[in-house]
Amino acid sequence: MCRKSPACAITRSHAKAWSAPTPTSTICSEPDVLPEAVLFDLDGTLADTAPDLGGALNELRREQGLAPLPLEQLRPHVSSGARGLIGAGLGITPADTRYPNLQQRFLAIYQDALCVGTRLFTGIAEHLGDLERRGIAWGIVTNKSQRFAIPLIEQLELRQRSACIVCGDSAPRAKPHGHPMQLASAVIGIAAEQCLYVGDDERDVISGRAVGMRTVIAAWGYLGSGKPPRDWGADAIAATPGEILGIRAAKR
Repeated sequence: MCRKSPACAITRSHAKAWSAPTPTSTICSEPDVLPEAVLFDLDGTLADTAPDLGGALNELRREQGLAPLPLEQLRPHVSSGARGLIGAGLGITPADTRYPNLQQRFLAIYQDALCVGTRLFTGIAEHLGDLERRGIAWGIVTNKSQRFAIPLIEQLELRQRSACIVCGDSAPRAKPHGHPMQLASAVIGIAAEQCLYVGDDERDVISGRAVGMRTVIAAWGYLGSGKPPRDWGADAIAATPGEILGIRAAKR
């Protein structure tokens, strides 16, 4: 199991033998109990990937004869991946006939420069070390596909430390569906109700709640949803990574 064998990246072959239990809305409401595991989104939660994703989008703009856009203009769209960035940077949606070729080119540019400017957010390294000292398992659940997520996680030197890595193409459906969360829970051998999920997008909250996980919004992330984070339905909002273990589940 991943809990004892670090860096288990979940592929579709793992997922074939797994079927999601019926989602539950139960959460741990004991105010003084720490989670047994903390699961994290990748982009905008563990790592600031905006410099490299924004750089790829601006290179695509350059190829289209357009001037680069300020990174801060693109940053809120990073959690929405290629679709969000191409929409924000080129005004093109998947319904446009040009979209498939532009998406393919964007991803090729990004793959060649996955971890040039990407860094862990301030406080993340210390927080992960704190979890490890306390014996609390931690893992990664991301919508990023394996071909991007695994090399990036390796370059960030997190793969050998994480209890599991569930990518966007690991489970039958990606977030906001609950499949990835339930798969991560099953692999690390810890009930979903005993896990905390930390993310910076509304889909993270929806996915975690679908399987009964407590959810925390990473306020240092991209927060790209149109709704204010306070309206996403999470249990709490953490201003910094150091606040995560101080979160107490809200009773519902």
